[in-house]
Amino acid sequence: MKTVKYALLGATALFSLPALAATPAEVLDTYGDVAQAGYTDSLETAKSLQSAIEALVATPTAETLDAARAAWIASRAPYQQTEAYRFGNAVVDDWEGKVNAWPLDEGLIDYVDVSYGEESEENAFYSANVIANPTLEIAGETIDATNITADFLANQLQEAGGVESNVATGYHAIEFLLWGQDLNGTDAGAGNRAATDFDPANCTNGNCERRVAYLQAATELLISDLQEMVDAWSEGGAAREDLASKGETGGLATILTGMGSLSYGELAGERIKLGLMLHDPEEEHDCFSDNTHASHYNDIVGIRNVYFGSYASVGGNDVDGASVADMVAEKDPALAEELKAKLDATLAAAEAMKARAEGGESYDQMIGEGNDEGNAVVQAVVDALVDQTQSIERAVKALGLEDIAFEGSDSLDNPNSVFE
Repeated sequence: MKTVKYALLGATALFSLPALAATPAEVLDTYGDVAQAGYTDSLETAKSLQSAIEALVATPTAETLDAARAAWIASRAPYQQTEAYRFGNAVVDDWEGKVNAWPLDEGLIDYVDVSYGEESEENAFYSANVIANPTLEIAGETIDATNITADFLANQLQEAGGVESNVATGYHAIEFLLWGQDLNGTDAGAGNRAATDFDPANCTNGNCERRVAYLQAATELLISDLQEMVDAWSEGGAAREDLASKGETGGLATILTGMGSLSYGELAGERIKLGLMLHDPEEEHDCFSDNTHASHYNDIVGIRNVYFGSYASVGGNDVDGASVADMVAEKDPALAEELKAKLDATLAAAEAMKARAEGGESYDQMIGEGNDEGNAVVQAVVDALVDQTQSIERAVKALGLEDIAFEGSDSLDNPNSVFE
């Protein structure tokens, strides 16, 4: 993913007013509080997911599997709202791959349909199927997978062979285990794994005990990884300390970097426009569960949370404090109104996409070739994200911040290269 650098010239002094509606120090405190609340909710909903998975393991039925899937979907909402903390915070971005890396070559983990294929030139572990194989012989290397533990997943299987698509941990590994492959392409339907895949007494598709062990280990690891980020955003934690070390101007630049990069290159480009251009459900973020519409929606909510300094918690940890929005309004009221209107327009476009999915047409159907109406709904989200990013750039200038780099995407910046 390339980085696009924006030269911000003619910057004015940042702290020229004798009294601001919100001081930079107050804004940074709120920013940290929103992060801590979001990651705390992510941790607590992951613990609820673990409880649902333990119920599935104890009594593997269609009902307990559905409950585990519902708990996974619930756990995604607060986590996706934290993604605006990437790109500017190295503590977050260096950690993020453990919990939300995608896409993944699912043949690394478990059985797959014959259409998946048996090998890949780029990935020697493409169809390793660790659940079926206690010992792996890959590219001259022997890997002992007798015991599927959190340590094994994190330190031996994750990005095995140095290949990023060997995603063995995090939300999407758990998603694949709960749903299985979505073999419907851009037609209706998500993954449809049977509950008996987790039932050693009535096992389907073999290796049920190892599949259970993998699911439990991946969930245990997700919880410990989320606890790490809760601690990092607690008072005195690594993320708070890193933010403070940048000074007020550097801290504000971090906030805007995360907003602009998620809005433009990551979400509008890599996660949405690329898949729309290719009409490819494999580019769908939550591709096994057909939950992509909700993940995109919550990313958009997360950008708003950061800008407005507010967070509506699922666990009672609501935050409402000094914000970048307050500072922009102090500097340039007209720009503040413009950016608010554009953020609102993006949210409305995302709500339309979400409503369409909840009405029965999933995101992978929307991006399908020949679905002009569905394509237009998704394109409207891309257009709104790009448009709001332009106003985020203007906010950067208004606050006198220089040398801000937003993530770019070939799908937006050089679309012809996508088909080369």
